[in-house]
Amino acid sequence: MSIEASPLKWETPAARELLRWPLPHQNLTDRWLVRAMVLLARGQILGMRGVEHVHPSLDPFIVAINHNTRIEALLVPALLMLHRGGRCIHFLADWNFRLIPGIGFIFSRGGTITVTAKPARPRLLNAFKPLYRNPRSVLDRARLCLDEGRSVGIFPEGKVNRDPRRLLPGRRSAALLSLETGVPIVPVGLRFPRAAPDRPLGDREPMDVHIGAPLHPPPQSARAGRAALQDWHAAVMTEIARLSGKSWTPDRSVDHEI
Repeated sequence: MSIEASPLKWETPAARELLRWPLPHQNLTDRWLVRAMVLLARGQILGMRGVEHVHPSLDPFIVAINHNTRIEALLVPALLMLHRGGRCIHFLADWNFRLIPGIGFIFSRGGTITVTAKPARPRLLNAFKPLYRNPRSVLDRARLCLDEGRSVGIFPEGKVNRDPRRLLPGRRSAALLSLETGVPIVPVGLRFPRAAPDRPLGDREPMDVHIGAPLHPPPQSARAGRAALQDWHAAVMTEIARLSGKSWTPDRSVDHEI
């Protein structure tokens, strides 16, 4: 499970530097919003390795990240956006986040693709779900982004997994989109160097972000159908496991839908 021994290439900027950080791909309001989110991230995201793999010149691609805490769904995309000069990666996000004051606004400004599959908690909030439904499916909206040259972000585990040692089997949406469109997957592993190995990960646990080199899908003619999808999903999850320092075990029964 070892990764490259080289030091992290990019550390979270100091507060003064952040206030002057150029974000040419955002308007004035959103520039300050991104900077504010990264200011919050400074105490929790220790650094990043492999930022060259998410440069805007490489768009489109699919970022696939292990999912450990709720807060990382806000902080990691903001830090990636900062490094990309403000250019968005359109992450898939559960609609329940849109119900939280402030966070819903951030997700809207960040161009997230809202997923409405899960029920709300408490259930009475399900009355608001129609407000966030889209006539297009989640996968169709993600395909549209990729077709237009915009990158997409997915947490393939499908839910928060606080296990410090093992990844969930994961859903196959990222692999499916990659095979269908020919777009590469950029695997990302979040590591928690200060976490206790025998305790669930907490939302405030400091993390390192390890971005791997793009994984290019095999030609569709190589193998067809479900077997090709399973194999490609396994290759992606295996690399995320390596980058995150966790183990991964495949589960052939997991559906590929969001």
